[in-house]
Order: sequence, then C-alpha cells, then structure tokens
Amino acid sequence: MIPRYSRKEMSSVWKENNKFNIWLKIEKLACEAQAKLKVIPNDVAEKLSGAIEFDIGRIYEIESTVKHDVIAFLTYVAEKVEVDVRYLHYGMTSSDVLDTCLAVQLKESCDILLKNLKNLLAALKKKAEDYKDIVCVGRSHGMHAEPTTLGLKFARFYAEFKRSYQRLTNAQREVATCKISGAVGNFANIDPFVEEYVAEEMGLIPETVSSQVIPRDRHAMFFSVLGVIASSMENVAIEIRHLQRTEIGEISEYFSIGQKGSSAMPHKCNPILSENLTGLSRLIRSYIFPALENVALWHERDISHSSVERCIVPDACIVMDFALVRLTDLIDKLVIDKENIEKNLNSSKGLIFSQRVLLELVHSGLTREEAYRIVQSNAMKVKQDNSDFLSELKQDKSLLEVIDSEKLESLFDLKYYEKHIDHIYSKVFN
Repeated sequence: MIPRYSRKEMSSVWKENNKFNIWLKIEKLACEAQAKLKVIPNDVAEKLSGAIEFDIGRIYEIESTVKHDVIAFLTYVAEKVEVDVRYLHYGMTSSDVLDTCLAVQLKESCDILLKNLKNLLAALKKKAEDYKDIVCVGRSHGMHAEPTTLGLKFARFYAEFKRSYQRLTNAQREVATCKISGAVGNFANIDPFVEEYVAEEMGLIPETVSSQVIPRDRHAMFFSVLGVIASSMENVAIEIRHLQRTEIGEISEYFSIGQKGSSAMPHKCNPILSENLTGLSRLIRSYIFPALENVALWHERDISHSSVERCIVPDACIVMDFALVRLTDLIDKLVIDKENIEKNLNSSKGLIFSQRVLLELVHSGLTREEAYRIVQSNAMKVKQDNSDFLSELKQDKSLLEVIDSEKLESLFDLKYYEKHIDHIYSKVFN
C-alpha cells in the first residue's frame, strides 16, 4: 500500500524482514520438534536460535536463479548459519512455512485492528452519551421524518461496530491456524506432533485438515468481515457528509487552523475525511471477490491464490488500519451545531409531528383512513401555503370534533420522542 494510507505499526507486520523472521522461527520450531522426536540432531535448532540479519537483496538474488522464494530463503539461511542443511525444512513443504506465516501475520494484524475498533467504540460511546438528549430531526429517504436524538445516531453506529468487533474476533480465530503437514497435507513425511508443537509456540491452532495449503474459505471469511466493517465505516461517513451539507449544517468535520478547503474557493470547508473514508471503504470491499475466488483450487493445491494474496492481504490490512484510525479521530473531533439542529427541527413547520396526530385521532375513535385524510390534507396545505401545521389543524372542524385545542397542542412536544431512550441505551451499552 502507498505510504499515504500506511501506518508504521501495521506496515511493519507486512514488511519482508518480519516475514523472513517468522519463516525462520517456524523452521527453528519445526527443528526443535523433530529433535524431540529424535528425527534430526538437537544442534540444528540451536544453530538457528540466533538472530539473522537478513540481506533481502541477496535473497532476491538467489530467487532470481532458483525461481522459488522459500528455497531462496533456505539457501540464504544455509549461507549465514553453519547448519546441516539436510535437516533444515525436513519433511516439510513450502506452504507449511508460507501459510503458517500468513496465519501469524493475519493474527498480528487482527490484534491491531481489534485495538482500533476498541478505540472507535470508545469514541462513539462518548458521543452517544454527550448527545443523548439532543433532539434532532430524523430523516428517511433524505426527507424530514420524526424527531430522534443525535445520541441515538451514535448509539446505532456503536452497536454496529460492536457487532463488527465480534465478527473480527471470530475471523481472527478462524485464520490463526497452523499447517505443518507436508506436501499434500497427509503427514506422510512429518509427524503430527511437529504441527502441534509449532502451533502452540506460535499461538496458533493446528489446522483440522489441510491439503497442501490451509483451506482458503478461512481467508475468504476474513476478507468478508473486513468488507462489512468497511461498509459500516462508509455508513458513518455518509451520515457525516450529508449532515455537513451547507443547507443542513448540523455536524461538520474539524477544520484546523491553517487548513484550506479549496484551491479556488477560500470559503470552502469540505468533508474530505469522510469522503476519503468512503473511497477507502470501496477499496477494501473490492478485495472480497478475489478472496472468494481463491477458495476453489485444483485438487490438493495450485498457486492461483498466491499472487492474489501477495497483493490484497497486506493492502487490505494496512488500509483498514489507516481507515479505522482516521474514522476514530474524525468522530473525536466532530463539531456539532446545536443551533442548526434546532433550526432544522423547526423548518418543517411542525409536520414532523404528523404521526402523533394521526395516532391520537385513531385512538379517539376515527378509522385510520379518516384520520389519515385529515392529517394529510392539512400537511399538504402547509407545503402549499408555507403555513404552520398546528395552525392548520386548529382550523379543521372535523379534527376539533375529536380532539380539543389543548390536547392537540400537547401532541407537539419533543420530549415525547425521548421517552424510551434509556431503554435503548441499556440494550446497546450493556
């Protein structure tokens, strides 16, 4: 991934030097297990215990000749360490190293992403608590609907990302599997103890049954979860973008001192972070489809998945890391305009109370059809004459026969829409 969308902690997981260190650890642990089984001498693992300074250029040089990355690595290790190469990688196949390493890197990446999600959840919870009782207009189809609270918006997003946290936790467990079972996964040339030993030492779970590779349905699920998280990020970003529009202005991104919004129009303060998150979400979701297609491999294995994963796995993890951190910072620094919230509440001239009037008419004895006709006809007058909904209703004799003016006025109370907020919050923040 390009540096613009990369953070050091996550990028380090996917650097070549880290990958080779993991490969070396897997080989060392396999040698330890083989020695315990008395298959190879004890000193092989001991000689691999010291840190190796990897010359990546030299490894690539070897690979340019042998045309095989794991063989190039093993050749390089043999050059750097006085080890009997007959026993290095004994009974193993390349995917034992590659797939187990990938599991470690995905597990480490998930640790970072889960930490990011915790921070995001904390930011959303704080906003939900801070604005729990700030009544704002709700919208459906982009149109004014009924009042809700700003806190409920954040509570809804909190619940959504809380589900994502659990999904990613499950996905991490699913991809954190170890495979040290040999050429076609049948343990013909290596004892199952080796896999169990390496798995325990690496913090992984032994694969249930593999071919020459770990089954790719595990990885497909991981990418699917990332795609869902990306969609949730876009869900928040779209809400912010809409509420920051000039004619709404209820929420806006923080605009720092010295920041410039447009090269041409100095007055502009654009929702650039939310727009960026929308774009990054599209990118992350695009990785789902090749991951799904990687599930179907020929027989015990082919390498059609390999080139795909070399590209999409690091990029997806790095972009997701960047996006979650950006979204958290965005939420932390959101600017809330309470005056515009109130102005927008009043701009519909009371029409946002239409359902409450409808239900009261039904409760008072009218059929739903009769009640709907009365409410809708008066609502249309408000739109046509730019009048006030309550005033129009007070002039409707058919309505006043059922509800008196005092009762009618009581229906236009914003507090009514907050009565079950505590109930909702108790479910969300349990």
